[in-house]
Amino acid sequence: MPTAGSRGRAGTAARVQLVIGRTLPFLVVLLTALADVFTPDRERFDRLLVAAPPLAAVTWGVRGTVGIGLLAMAVRVLLSFNRGGDPLPESLASETVLVIVTAASAWASRVRTRREQDLRDLTAVAEVVQRVVLRPLPQRLGRFELHLLYVAAAAKAQVGGDFYEAVRIPGAVRVMLGDVQGMGLGAVETASVLLGAFRAAVHDAPDLAALADRLDEGLARHDPRDPGSDAAERFATVVLVELPDDRDVARFLSLGHPTPLLQHGDEVEAVRFAAPSLPVNLTGLADSRHRIEEVPFGPGDRMLLYTDGVSEARDRNGVFYPVETRMREGSREPAPEFLARLHRDLAAHSAGGLGDDVAALLVVRPADAP
Repeated sequence: MPTAGSRGRAGTAARVQLVIGRTLPFLVVLLTALADVFTPDRERFDRLLVAAPPLAAVTWGVRGTVGIGLLAMAVRVLLSFNRGGDPLPESLASETVLVIVTAASAWASRVRTRREQDLRDLTAVAEVVQRVVLRPLPQRLGRFELHLLYVAAAAKAQVGGDFYEAVRIPGAVRVMLGDVQGMGLGAVETASVLLGAFRAAVHDAPDLAALADRLDEGLARHDPRDPGSDAAERFATVVLVELPDDRDVARFLSLGHPTPLLQHGDEVEAVRFAAPSLPVNLTGLADSRHRIEEVPFGPGDRMLLYTDGVSEARDRNGVFYPVETRMREGSREPAPEFLARLHRDLAAHSAGGLGDDVAALLVVRPADAP
């Protein structure tokens, strides 16, 4: 997920914008009044008061917008008195315009507040969907710590085509990280199907190969209710990991996924797959057996699982993000700081902005863990 720092900065910026927006109508009224009072009579600035109600409609509710409109009308009358003469004839037309503009602004404010409420409701639903589809990972499973970075490419989206899960089973911890081909709602649907298949099979599958087969079966059996859905036609790259309790090893099975990285002390190396399997939903294109790789993973070691939103992020010159180099440079950083820096580095490296979903899972075996 986005880091707490990025969420905090976004929240602060939104609050500052709200304060400026709410202050601006009063500032217009004040500056207009001062300009009208301290300039020659032939210079008329009171007509600018008509801008106050529309500005109020941007951030204020209906009552606030009407109140600011009434304030503008009152100031307009006082300015007419200040110039002397009979203010009624010259004010009638201007006051009528202000009444019409205030009424229109109040209507616009009501429409905006209704849409904002609808958006808040949809956001609340999206957050519930996220907790169901992509449940927050526990900070610790067994003797392993889990640290996640997840950023959906779509603006304001909380769920994308990247997916993850980690489950404690008797005698081991099993982890999945995957990436559905493409983006959009079809990718989210496919990800939810694969997550459901994983959760249904993770406790019963005898090994990672059987678990991979169950992922394929789950997607093959998916029956989308929407006739236009292409979820069942998409493929997904997946990496499966098993961390047994009784041995200092990690077992990997790659279904066409970017290669995980292992850190032993200051050394970082990629997991070597002699025969990676095809992605989920493409395994029927070739007759092959899933091959599981087993590598040492002891106290103090870390592994980084990531999607191609990390490894294939490019700069202006088309250079891929050097994820292995970055992990080597951050080998002594605490896990949360490492992922926060990874997020900042990716944003800086991708000059045009992150064009794909990003998921990175750092699994840590603490040095003091049994």
